[in-house]
Amino acid sequence: DPGSEVIIPEPFYPNYNTFVKAAGGVIRPITTSPEGGYRYAFRDKLEAAYNENTRAIMFTNPGNPTGVVLTPEELRVIADFAKEHDLYVIGDEVYREFVYGGENLATIGQFEELHDNAVIIDSVSKRFSACGARIGAIITRNKELQQNLLKFCQARLSVATLDQVASAALYKVGPAYFDAVRKEYKLRRDTCYKKLLEIPGVIVKEPQGAFYMMAALPVDNADTFQKWLLTDFDDNGDTVMFAPGEGFYATPGKGKNEIRIAYVLKQDKLERAMDLLALGIKKYNETHK
Repeated sequence: DPGSEVIIPEPFYPNYNTFVKAAGGVIRPITTSPEGGYRYAFRDKLEAAYNENTRAIMFTNPGNPTGVVLTPEELRVIADFAKEHDLYVIGDEVYREFVYGGENLATIGQFEELHDNAVIIDSVSKRFSACGARIGAIITRNKELQQNLLKFCQARLSVATLDQVASAALYKVGPAYFDAVRKEYKLRRDTCYKKLLEIPGVIVKEPQGAFYMMAALPVDNADTFQKWLLTDFDDNGDTVMFAPGEGFYATPGKGKNEIRIAYVLKQDKLERAMDLLALGIKKYNETHK
């Protein structure tokens, strides 16, 4: 209904803004911080965001842009709160294979008491590096919701036939594929994390999943800093580009000095990118005092 609210921890995937607004809804953010490791599954935070218009809680697990992976205990907090207030829980799990602590991902679908309230979003896009295919799934045991979702399917018709055939074939790959991919992403994560810790003034927490991390920089405005990197900075002809953090927040003014890093490059390029970031911060602060 118009005016219905969705609790979403920020920073979050920016398209959530579009999805909620297109449906006439309102995002009620739970603001997190780099100092707190972007954790959000606390009873008091949920209580503060809740009101009579709240209809759902939505989050990415593992997190985009933070890399946060919810523990079973944290998911229990969300599940209990949702059950108490009869809320939908929408778990966006498109990065579910990319967890680096050795444990399996805890999912909101595991809570039997949320039988009709749990909704899981899934996709081949991230799992198989097939972003252009745009094939995914909405998984729920709620029969009424399923019927309403079918109306969207009828309006959209179907995914291209070739994409369907290709995606079906991708699901035949064995676990060895994901083992190799996880190993590579973990190496890339470790490279970025180690390099960021070496930069004075940077605040960063080690991400547990996905292939993103957020970091707070010792600059007053990451967007201005990024533009400067592209127009006024280079080292032997090289510069670096990242996503300014402010666009991942719903609360005005939040994330101004934060960035999102996607560690999707090879090791040598990631090391170079982090070195360029360190040098860029040093030179920027020397010339913008």
